[in-house]
Amino acid sequence: MDPLPHDHIVPFKTSNLAKKKQVSDMFDRIAGRYDFMNHFLSAGIDKTWRKKAIKRLIMDDPKIILDVATGTADMALLTCHILKPEKIVGIDISAQMLEIGKKKVEKEGLENIIELQISDSEAINFPENSFDAVIAAFGVRNFENLEKGLSEMFRVLKPGGRLVILEFSKPKSKAVRKIYNWYMSMVAPGMARWFRQNKEAYQYLFESANSFPDRLHFVDLLNKAGFTDTGFKSLSLGICCIYTGRKTL
Repeated sequence: MDPLPHDHIVPFKTSNLAKKKQVSDMFDRIAGRYDFMNHFLSAGIDKTWRKKAIKRLIMDDPKIILDVATGTADMALLTCHILKPEKIVGIDISAQMLEIGKKKVEKEGLENIIELQISDSEAINFPENSFDAVIAAFGVRNFENLEKGLSEMFRVLKPGGRLVILEFSKPKSKAVRKIYNWYMSMVAPGMARWFRQNKEAYQYLFESANSFPDRLHFVDLLNKAGFTDTGFKSLSLGICCIYTGRKTL
């Protein structure tokens, strides 16, 4: 699969490392304060976005769920509370993010339900047709090869299972887009620097979100990967979108 323009956006422009390694290193560096900065910079609205995405699966009542690019397990934990599945497997390429996630899972006593493991989302270490549902929140934009990652998510999903992806998008309104661009390109990196975080990480967040193939373009990629019943819903004036698809029976 040929890389998309988005696949070439990397955290550290002077590095010769592959995108996957750069992303892993970046999240390892910022893991300790990732949750705080994430909720602070979004004014806590990211929690509302996650809840809305997870509720797309209520009617499906999935029992075994894969959380791709789980990070510190926020999405896995929230999914566990809302959907009450039998098992959630969260995968990520950042060991440090997973360590924080494991502590959060242990704190809530959910070790028997939520299993976190280091794994490449573009080469998922599970057989095909393994999961009733696959979810991903703010992670697919970090794939080194987006189409390959989507194909892997399709492969491990059971026939009839649903995919739900939550990802940043570009606001359609020019006024909203102007404010959003200013905030993401100037304010977020500045706040990250003030909090002694990695400025490049939040600059990368803006650039990767800005170059991401959103809305109809991304739906086309889902169709290409084999998903049916695809679609999207914009949230918060188009700042992010919920994308859904299903693997045909």
